[in-house]
Amino acid sequence: MSPSNLLSHATNRIIGKAVSQRIQCLAERVRALGGQPLDLILPDGSRLNFGQEPRVVMAIRDPALLPALTHPTLGTLGEAFVDGRIDIDGDIMSVIASAERLVETGGSPATARIPAASACHTPKQDQDDIKYHYDVGNDFYRLWLDERMVYSCAYFQTGEETINAAQEAKLDHICRKLRLRPGERLLDIGCGWGGLIMYAAQHYGVHAVGITLSDNQFTLAKECLRAQGLQQCVEVLQLDYRDAPERFGEGRFDKISSVGMFEHVGQNNLPLYIGVVRRLLRDRGLFLNHGITSSDAEGRTVGSGLSEFMEKFVFPHTELPHLHTVIREMGTQNFEVYDVESLRPHYAQTLAHWSRRLEGALGAAQTMVGERTLRVWRTYLAGSSLAFSQGWLNVYQVLASRQEDSGLTELPLTRAWMYQ
Repeated sequence: MSPSNLLSHATNRIIGKAVSQRIQCLAERVRALGGQPLDLILPDGSRLNFGQEPRVVMAIRDPALLPALTHPTLGTLGEAFVDGRIDIDGDIMSVIASAERLVETGGSPATARIPAASACHTPKQDQDDIKYHYDVGNDFYRLWLDERMVYSCAYFQTGEETINAAQEAKLDHICRKLRLRPGERLLDIGCGWGGLIMYAAQHYGVHAVGITLSDNQFTLAKECLRAQGLQQCVEVLQLDYRDAPERFGEGRFDKISSVGMFEHVGQNNLPLYIGVVRRLLRDRGLFLNHGITSSDAEGRTVGSGLSEFMEKFVFPHTELPHLHTVIREMGTQNFEVYDVESLRPHYAQTLAHWSRRLEGALGAAQTMVGERTLRVWRTYLAGSSLAFSQGWLNVYQVLASRQEDSGLTELPLTRAWMYQ
């Protein structure tokens, strides 16, 4: 071996020893704080325990990852898992929780907020982003969603409901909040696979229209409409919300819902989005916006690399405003906010249901989407459940009435009717 190679080899050994010592120090800090049920298997086969009988084992497959483990972030660990540089053994929810405690001890907690990036939400960019996330494949989503394929926060009365029952309860909760009546026209912006519009037509007798940008959602929703014989009262269109006023005209709808869609609008486009809803809705019509929001009053995003992970692998260009931003924008467009409900614990439970269902179908899922994409979704679902449980994110239903002319709303004096 040449002198230069000898020097390089010796340097790498010294660096490797120093890195191992820093990882040992991190494990000691975890143990000093009471420990956690985690074992770390290093590339040389050695095993490092973090103070409790392990329920989770992380095996490091790539020695080049070791320096990052001296000061780990959730984003680093998540991306390493996606890339196959880390393998895991144990319940995925426990893995995520263990990783969160590890990075907090290491000094990179998710609660350390960072400024949110702003993207240019053009129609072309939004369509590309929607296709990236929602066109993974209908069969893949069918593995772990409920029977109606409702891809948004469910609604639990006791917490013991099945995901099917909880999603039906959510659909009914929205319909009751909107006070849907037979013959009314309902628009659902970002209708997914059509669960809400079909339910509203079947149980409340409305004429419903849903719009989506996703090819797969549009195709399956059309098939479901035909199978259920709802073509006369329900319509699904592949349409950008910005084009809806030209397509439908002004004041054409009595009620408008938007569930899990405005996260893709972008903060700079919020006035445009609310303005589109205002143009489409009749005076005194009701608008229900159901969407994920930042828990940070300044709209800053979650730290520890989580936001970067979501941007890269899951939801490109997603922007989450704080609740006060949503309400302010509604107020500037003559909407009177009538009811605000946080569904944060409901979404934590919904995501836990989805995660368990996906974990129970890993073989079929891998055949459909491949190992790497499957690792993304395993991380995303379990990690998002933790995020809502911890309060890093929130999700709100905001009910508002369009109030162009002076006078009262068309709503009762109390909100008892929402829960009858």
